[in-house]
Amino acid sequence: MVVEPEHAAVNGRNRSPRPPRSHREVADELRSRIRSGQLRAGQRMPTQAKLADEFGVERGAVRQALRILQSEHLLVNVSKGSPATVADHPEGALTGPGAEPLPTTVALGPRIAAAFAAPRVAIDALCLTSVSLTLAMGEPLRQIHAGRIKPARVDVRVLLPSGDIDLAFPAPVDAGSDGRLQRGWLANRNAQGQVLRHNLLALRATHGIDVNITFRALPFTPPVKLYLLNEAEALFAYYTLTRRGEEIDHEYLEMYDAEGTQSMLFPFGQGAGLRDTTFVEQSHLWFNALWETISSELLLTN
Repeated sequence: MVVEPEHAAVNGRNRSPRPPRSHREVADELRSRIRSGQLRAGQRMPTQAKLADEFGVERGAVRQALRILQSEHLLVNVSKGSPATVADHPEGALTGPGAEPLPTTVALGPRIAAAFAAPRVAIDALCLTSVSLTLAMGEPLRQIHAGRIKPARVDVRVLLPSGDIDLAFPAPVDAGSDGRLQRGWLANRNAQGQVLRHNLLALRATHGIDVNITFRALPFTPPVKLYLLNEAEALFAYYTLTRRGEEIDHEYLEMYDAEGTQSMLFPFGQGAGLRDTTFVEQSHLWFNALWETISSELLLTN
């Protein structure tokens, strides 16, 4: 359980009210509703007054949020008057290499799904636990099971930190930890990897797809995450550390950690200009060098 010290009860008093949401938080929530289909193509949005009341913000923050979604081609007819309308094809908006940076939970899923439309799918990932990748696989797996897509071959390579190293993060604020954070991270890394492997390998039996998934261990904690899709796209993000608290084994522990699912993904596309093309090419060279040199076999049990 995550405990926020600044909101904790003091001397029996109730927690302080949640600070007002920013316009970007409002945009993130509305974007999620559009992506999930909760708000459908052609549907009128609630009025700005209703949105302001729902999110507990001023109308100006709502207007800023709506303008962000309009710039992403998710909404049309954004004005001070009548409510905006969800765009005709929101599922395809802002998913190409020229897209603006978006949180991993928003950006990765559509790009993974688009990659699975190819006859041969090749995904390379370097990350801390593979949580985001496992979640992002949900949509293409649903489309495969629904019979909408069927790639002939899927190759996935994942680089994760070794369980034998002292992680740079998550790390306790106070020195002298008994290793609970490391053990918790290791269990999470293994569990996520096993789920990812199981879900992908199941496609062999259910749909006759040639699937190969391999994990290798890195001798360091990666400060960034990288996803390479079909040798055509690179999605890059920083792990940004924050201080937070969590109750572990009935004891509150302060730590430095990163929320990888919220890391902003920067997209780069092969053929989208010299800068993007070079970044994709160099990212592949970097990943392959790590894979073929200092990484080692990872069995998801160590």
